[in-house]
Amino acid sequence: MFDLAYVFAGFFVGTIVGLTGVGGGSLMTPLLIFFFGVKPYMAVGTDLLFAAFTKLGGTLSFARQRIVPWKVVGLLSAGSLPAALATLAALHWIGPANPQVQSVMTTSLGVALLLTAVAMFYKAVRGKYLPANIASIDQARATTPRHWSLPVLFGALIGILVTLTSVGAGAIGVSVLLLLYPLLPLPRIVAADIAYAVPLTLVAGLGHASLGSVDWSLLAKLLAGSLPGIWLGSRLMHRTPERLVRSILSLLLAWAGTKLVLI
Repeated sequence: MFDLAYVFAGFFVGTIVGLTGVGGGSLMTPLLIFFFGVKPYMAVGTDLLFAAFTKLGGTLSFARQRIVPWKVVGLLSAGSLPAALATLAALHWIGPANPQVQSVMTTSLGVALLLTAVAMFYKAVRGKYLPANIASIDQARATTPRHWSLPVLFGALIGILVTLTSVGAGAIGVSVLLLLYPLLPLPRIVAADIAYAVPLTLVAGLGHASLGSVDWSLLAKLLAGSLPGIWLGSRLMHRTPERLVRSILSLLLAWAGTKLVLI
């Protein structure tokens, strides 16, 4: 019965990821900690690989629809991957199970969830002003950032946050993309956010695996539910009240973030 609960949790989170580009670390890590009693460092490590495989499925789906702006993905990855490797080196030196590291991870996770809740609420309010028609604007202009260094810098900050907490590549990444690429249509924003998260979470997750902070059996159960979930969510994106979904999720994440900060 407990195994089935993991599968259902994976399906729920995968569906949310496919619908909104948000939910991997933001939802799964708190679920593992609060509802399944998983240690924070093990939850972060396992969730990173969960996010990598889950979002790979979403990326393949969006790539087949030809809506992934690979130029945007490349700039974000240029900042996030080196930052993730540097953070992993620090964790290797200190040790992920160190009490101080655990405290930093828990507090950082709580802050990240609160930031994600704010970013998600902002996205829900701002959503109606975004161009929805991919063919209606100049794509070359839409994929040009305000300055080339900004996506690299924000990518680095997100890389550090994701490696420490498994949170940040979703709603925070979407909000960064909204600020840096205001002309980019919403489907391409979501596609870019999911696509650049794949190499980031894979590198960070494998780094955590080398530290022994990945539960492989748990990962398999979560993926059994998430892969069909993200496939379904990516196809329902245009048929669901996204603003309502994001508003509800922002409240849930604010609650989880507050609880983690106060631990």
